Amino acid sequence: MFEHYRQPLLSRSDFIMRMLRCVVLAFCLLAITLLTGTLVFHYAEHLYWIDALLNSVLIMTGLGLVSAINTGPGKVFTIFYALFSTLAFFSILAILFTPLLHRLLHRLHLDIESRRRE
Repeated sequence: MFEHYRQPLLSRSDFIMRMLRCVVLAFCLLAITLLTGTLVFHYAEHLYWIDALLNSVLIMTGLGLVSAINTGPGKVFTIFYALFSTLAFFSILAILFTPLLHRLLHRLHLDIESRRRE
């Protein structure tokens, strides 16, 4: 997916397309994760939709819960959802920042190589 360090730097338009693909992938992962949490909190814990979404977002970002979890299945789901959504959150960040970091490092490497040749 990414060019080798000996290859030329990707053009700006190709880089924008790469970033767009990464943003779409990150958004899909975010939507699936939040949708799963929201649905389970709504149906298992009988929370209003907005409270279920708020619980999902706060668990995903590590801030905690708004509403108490009262049922056994809800508590078990919360345990696994907290682990899964934390991994998803950091994966989303990695998906978004990897192309930027790769381009920065690639550009710096090309600058170093051009100085060595001079």
